[in-house]
Amino acid sequence: MAEQHAEDGYEAAASRLDKAFARLEASVRSLNGRVRAHSRIESDTQKLVSERQRLAQELDKVSAKAKRLDDSSAEVARRLVVAMESVREVLAQDGSAKQG
Repeated sequence: MAEQHAEDGYEAAASRLDKAFARLEASVRSLNGRVRAHSRIESDTQKLVSERQRLAQELDKVSAKAKRLDDSSAEVARRLVVAMESVREVLAQDGSAKQG
């Protein structure tokens, strides 16, 4: 009878140990899944940071080009005003010469 009781105790302990290992295995699988998800998120974050840096550089280049175009446009407008004033002066002189 004592031998049967000891055997039942061993079986119960083995069963508890099996259940503990099963829980441990499930926890490890869950942890591995979370670690993989974290790694993917970290990788995606690095890609986004890299893309942001590339876009910031592109924006800087485009902004510099827009500034040069604005400056050129202002210079062209200034020259057009000077040219139109010169044409007006010539036309005014020509009109004065014809009247006189």
